[in-house]
Amino acid sequence: MSAIRTLIMAPQWIGDAVMTQPLLAALKHQGHEIAVAALPWVAPVYEAMQECQSVRVLPFSRGRLELQKRREWANNIKGQFDQAYVCPNTFKSALLPFLAEIPLRVGYSGEMRWGLLNRRLPNPSKQARGSMVMFYLAMAQDLLAQPFGNSYEAPQPRLKINADLCEDSLEVFGLTAKTYVAMAPGAEYGDAKRWPKEKFCELIASIDQAVVLLGSPSDQALGDEIVQGVSALGFSNVRNLGGQTDLKQAMALIQSATGLVSNDSGLMHVAAALEVPQVALFGSSSPEHTPALSKQAQMVWLKWDRDHQPPLDCAPCYERVCPLQHKRCLSDISAQRVLDLIERWPTPAR
Repeated sequence: MSAIRTLIMAPQWIGDAVMTQPLLAALKHQGHEIAVAALPWVAPVYEAMQECQSVRVLPFSRGRLELQKRREWANNIKGQFDQAYVCPNTFKSALLPFLAEIPLRVGYSGEMRWGLLNRRLPNPSKQARGSMVMFYLAMAQDLLAQPFGNSYEAPQPRLKINADLCEDSLEVFGLTAKTYVAMAPGAEYGDAKRWPKEKFCELIASIDQAVVLLGSPSDQALGDEIVQGVSALGFSNVRNLGGQTDLKQAMALIQSATGLVSNDSGLMHVAAALEVPQVALFGSSSPEHTPALSKQAQMVWLKWDRDHQPPLDCAPCYERVCPLQHKRCLSDISAQRVLDLIERWPTPAR
């Protein structure tokens, strides 16, 4: 029997992209030959998925319709696919498979998509939605040998980084594997998801290994401030690579690190999928919705802490900026608490 030619329309966030991997694995198990259409900044995530046969990089700008470009792109793939799975809930993402006349187009009900998708799942509210991994995997539910319900345990996403990429990335930045802790102090969504920079400075000053800061170009200034803060405390064991690596290199440096400390961010999900030891800090978002799915992950969310007073009834708020202007969900997490978790990491083999 010939393979089912399947196109995955990828999310635009790195963490969401990682969380689609179990969907790809389920489809691959059912005999699908998988290609992914992804924007340039998430395409490297799919290059690290063994289930993905090819990545089609989308030539579109963030937030723009660019209808003529989309028509041209869709015309170029007509007749190449039997099915499409649309991961984002946007009109634009569902438009491409429709314009390409892909026979079966699966996704969630979303922005004006009734005519664009011909197999639609009801879109749960954020409050009713469980793990995002299960949200994406549910699109293939009718294809699974054992359909799942709400009690089904979300499978761990898996990525694989080429050893040569790790070696090359370490050489480029003059690093040695398993001699440094990686930290990702940023979060693209907004300040309400970022542990305060002062806490990162205090933590770094307490660690007896070198620290490498990772992130996008928008995180570079934050990284510089952390380096300055650590220096003011009398330490020089931190290096800011925020904005200096591409995503492939950042993933390789996480793979080669002793472990990662991060907010709920795309790089948090990368570390979980690589099974790297990590401490993941949650505030305005929820680890019940976007957990770091790895046995190596230690997640901190004060909402879970019954001894924390006063209770954080406001979490999760999912806001970009703390609406109450105190950000206690993150600022109340002490550096010592994170350090205690780091000290539980296994001793790395070099």
